[in-house]
Amino acid sequence: MKIYWIKTQAPRRVLALVKYLGIDADCIEVDVKRGDLRTPEYAALNPNCKAPTMVDGDVVIWESSAINAYLCIKHGSDMWPAHNPAEQVEVIRWLSWNDNHWARAVGPFYFEHVIKPMFQLGDPNREALAATAPELKKLAAVLDGQLKGRDFVACGRLTIADFQLAAMACDWRRSEMPLEDFPNVVRWLDGLMRIPAWADPWPVTKQEQRATALAG
Repeated sequence: MKIYWIKTQAPRRVLALVKYLGIDADCIEVDVKRGDLRTPEYAALNPNCKAPTMVDGDVVIWESSAINAYLCIKHGSDMWPAHNPAEQVEVIRWLSWNDNHWARAVGPFYFEHVIKPMFQLGDPNREALAATAPELKKLAAVLDGQLKGRDFVACGRLTIADFQLAAMACDWRRSEMPLEDFPNVVRWLDGLMRIPAWADPWPVTKQEQRATALAG
């Protein structure tokens, strides 16, 4: 099995699950600056020219939620409830809510404070973020209500929905997301960071490999 990844939020969901479930996978770092995502070979695997992409024999899947569902089914994890239709609906609801609402609200903060520095795109535009803050707070109130008295967002246990929802929000302090007034969201995010596979899902990067080789 191969997982193509870059150090951003969508691959994080998949890499965290791979590490959490102890899956033996060849995690291949893609060099965005070199244009690896836009090579004909990569585009043949993922026509969106994005990451992550999973290749497992003849099976090729892109989109992190689909990859994670596949991995859970293959490895018998109820983080995707393959044999419980009612729980599937619950997880899908939060996956959909993330993709259609939550990600659009937290995404600008993540882009300005995480992606921009990573790719040297300039300073954060805090004025623009101030205009988006009310929508983020409105949605954070929904999530905060769901997490009242709960450690996880769905099914009473850790599921792929948690990884989906937390992928950008886990950087909320660094990204200056206005989440301080939502204690259940903060508690949930901090709780996920106590899971080693989520706190540090990243394989050794090529740059780190070179540094280690030079040091040796």
